[in-house]
Parts: sequence; C-alpha cells; structure tokens
Amino acid sequence: MSQRLVVPDERALARRAAEWLLERMRAAVAARGGCSVALAGGGTPRGTYEVLATSALAAAVPWGAIDWFFGDERAVPFDHPESNYRLAAKTLFAGRPEALARAWRMPADAADAEVAAQTYGQLLPEPLDVVILGMGEDGHTASLFPGSPALDVRDARVVPVTGPKPPLRRMTVTPPVIEGARDVLVLVAGLGKAATLARALEGPHDVRAVPIQIARERTFIVDEGAASALARP
Repeated sequence: MSQRLVVPDERALARRAAEWLLERMRAAVAARGGCSVALAGGGTPRGTYEVLATSALAAAVPWGAIDWFFGDERAVPFDHPESNYRLAAKTLFAGRPEALARAWRMPADAADAEVAAQTYGQLLPEPLDVVILGMGEDGHTASLFPGSPALDVRDARVVPVTGPKPPLRRMTVTPPVIEGARDVLVLVAGLGKAATLARALEGPHDVRAVPIQIARERTFIVDEGAASALARP
C-alpha cells in the first residue's frame, strides 16, 4: 500500500520508522509465529536501528522470533567500516548476541560470488515480511544502481554486482524480492535528495533510471528536507 509520511527532521524520522517497524514485526509474529526482515545500510537507517535498540521500544521487539537478512552488502570483511553487517551489529544488535545469531550476513566477499549469491537467495524467505530500503542521490536502492543489468533480473533473488564507486564489488537482492515483500519501508532524509525523491515519486515511471521506483507504491518515511520538492496536497 502506498503511503508517504513526512516528519520534521532525521531524528523524528528514526523514531517514526522504528515505531512502524515494531508494529509490522509484532503483527508478523502474531500472524505467522515469526518475522523476516531485510536490513539496509547507510546513515539514515542507522538512526532507526539505534532507536529500535535503545529506546523504550526495544522491550516490545519480539527479538527471539525475528530472522534478519540484508538487502545488499559490499565485498568487505564482516568487521570492515563499510560493512552493512557491522553497522547492524554495532547498533541494532549491540548487547544482544541472541539476536545477532539470527542475523544472516550476505557473503559479498566470498571467493565465488555467483555461488554465494545463489545460496543466499535460497536462504531468503519467500516472501520476506519486511524490506527496509534507503535511497541514494542517484536514485539507487540496495545495490541496484541506475542502468544496472541487475534491474532486469527475474530468475534470481540475489546477484553479485559492480557499484559505481569503491568498494566496487557488491551483492544485492533483485527487484522480485522487493516487489514480493509483504511490507517495504523506504527511508529518505536530507535536502540533497529532494529532487531525486520528487522524480521517484512523481516523475515518469522509469526503474532503470530511478531504481527506487521499484518501491514507489510502498511506504516512504521522509524528512522535510527530502520532501521539499514534492507537490503538496
């Protein structure tokens, strides 16, 4: 279901996103006995993870019933500063080894990336309950960049890709994973992303040029800066 929530700033975004996630995770556990979440990297999701892990909301998270996956990863060791797994371990799972044990790292640094991607794709639940996404200033999401051949992949759930800047080697979920998820949450903050967000939500539909449009009809939580170029009701 398409939904746009505009909040005053990045701090409010983190809080609202954490509340949204808690609601969806608890609903999934109540309905199906468990929940599967694909995490995003980047600065905006970091704030959400910190709120979810350290605020009063943490006590309501059904930690023992959630399996955590990743929407993309860079080909770096698990403890590298650029690692999305490390980001989650240092924020969302800090002090929670039992939750970290249920976090399935995406092995983008594997020697045989093709085999590793196929194996991870088979590991992903179908469908995922929740996919968390960010958006770059170029409109990319996960590691699906404008013009990437991965945008056309329909017969694999995870593929190795080459990014536009170091570290070049990456691994990402493909569009069918995002499209098939029960819920998708896109987090966007900052004035620098305003023009791209307006293009993504209100411009012509062109996923190859603006990959985040894969999730165009899902839930977006954005701050005032990112929303500043959107048409107002």
